Amino acid sequence: MNYHEIITDIKEQTDKKNINNVERTKAYLKFYLNNREIKWSFLASMVSRNAGWNMTDLKTDTYKNLLSARMSRHLFITYERANWFIFSDAYPQLLIYHYSSRYKQPLFHLLRYFYVSTFMIDEWMHFWLHKNEKRLLYAQIINEQNLIQKPVIEEPFFKWKIFYNVPYFLQDKIHLNAVLFPSLSGILYGLAIKKFTNVTERIKTGKKLASILFHNDFYEQFLQFAEEVEPDGTRGEYEQFLDKRYISAEALEDVYPEIKHDNRKRVDWYDPGLFQEEWWHEAHSEPVSIGDRFYKKRKALEKLSIIAGKFRNG
Repeated sequence: MNYHEIITDIKEQTDKKNINNVERTKAYLKFYLNNREIKWSFLASMVSRNAGWNMTDLKTDTYKNLLSARMSRHLFITYERANWFIFSDAYPQLLIYHYSSRYKQPLFHLLRYFYVSTFMIDEWMHFWLHKNEKRLLYAQIINEQNLIQKPVIEEPFFKWKIFYNVPYFLQDKIHLNAVLFPSLSGILYGLAIKKFTNVTERIKTGKKLASILFHNDFYEQFLQFAEEVEPDGTRGEYEQFLDKRYISAEALEDVYPEIKHDNRKRVDWYDPGLFQEEWWHEAHSEPVSIGDRFYKKRKALEKLSIIAGKFRNG
C-alpha cells in the first residue's frame, strides 16, 4: 500500500468530479450505491439535485424578470461555491473510507492531507470501530454545515451581496426555497428551507431531510427515482412525472460554464469549546406531499414576475 498513490488518486478523482453540479450529484449517488452504510452520500446526492434545479431556475423567464443579471449571477455563484466546497471536503472522506475498506484497515489519518476537520477524522474512526450509521450521518451533516459557515455564509461577498439583500429576505420569509424528494409517481416530498444563514437551523433541517429520505415507507421510492432518472440539473427530471410541465429550463451544463474555484488551505472549523451538543440531538419530520404548496408559491412568483416584466418594459 502506497500512501502517496492513494492521496494522489483521491485528489485527481475529487477534482474530476467536482467540475459542476451534475457530476457531483452522480458521484455521490454512485458512492452510495456501493456503500449503503454511508447514508449521507445519498442525502448529499439528492440535495445536490435540488441545488441544480435552483441554479437552472435562475435562467428561466420568471427569475430574469425579477432579478438583475448581476443578482442572478451572484445567486448561482452562491449555490455553486457552497456545493463545490462541501464536495471538495466530503468526497475525499468517502474515498478514504473506500480505501480503508479495501485494505481492511483505517486510513483516516490521511484525511489531514485534505484539510478535513479533526472532528470528522475522529468520527470516521468512531464509525470504523462501532459501525453506528446514524451517528456518522449526523456527524457528516454537522461537519458540512459548519464547513461552509465562514467561507460561504459569513464571507463578506456572499454576506452582503446575497444574504443581506432583499431577494434573499423575501425568499426566506415566504419559505419559497424547498428541498424536494421526487418519486416516479409524481408525488413530491421534502421541506421548505428556513433560516439558511443559521448553522444550527441548517443542521436541524439536514437531519429532518434525512429522516424523510430514509423513512421505511418511502426510501425505496426515492432510491428508484435517483437510480432511474439521469440528472441534468433541471426540474424536468421530476416534472416529466407530473400532469404538466411547469418550469422549463435548459440543461445545467448547457447554460453554465465550469467554475474555477480558489482552493486555499482551510482552517479547521472544529473548536471543542464552541461545539454545541444540541447538534447531536435527533430531529425528525414525517414525509408529506409538498408539491401543491411548492407550486402555489411558484405560481404567485410567476404572476409577480409578469408584473415586474411589464413594469420594466414600460
